[in-house]
Amino acid sequence: MPLQHIPDAKANVPRDQAFERFKIDRPGKIIFVGHHLTTKSSLRCLIRSISLYGADLEVSPHVAVPANFFLEILGIRDEIGCTVIRREAEKLTVGFNMLIDAEFLHHVVRLSFELSH
Repeated sequence: MPLQHIPDAKANVPRDQAFERFKIDRPGKIIFVGHHLTTKSSLRCLIRSISLYGADLEVSPHVAVPANFFLEILGIRDEIGCTVIRREAEKLTVGFNMLIDAEFLHHVVRLSFELSH
């Protein structure tokens, strides 16, 4: 008797859309990675939404953004390694190099909520 194949409902969903997103509209900083991982220059951005997997950022459409960089959320000292997934004008979708910790995500969302109310 053959095994029953049950298709995975999320199999055709891109990874950046498979995780729950939280709207935070929080300022951030894109930190360019230089030679030997030096971080000399940075660029301001607005973090529109965040998930365990990645984030949607808003940056000036006229500024070049490297494929890999560190993201700093203002008010939180940790830097998150990121890779660009896609860019459409000022909207930049990035994936984190590692899934962020659920407690860290909760802290970011809670902090954003507290500051907006």
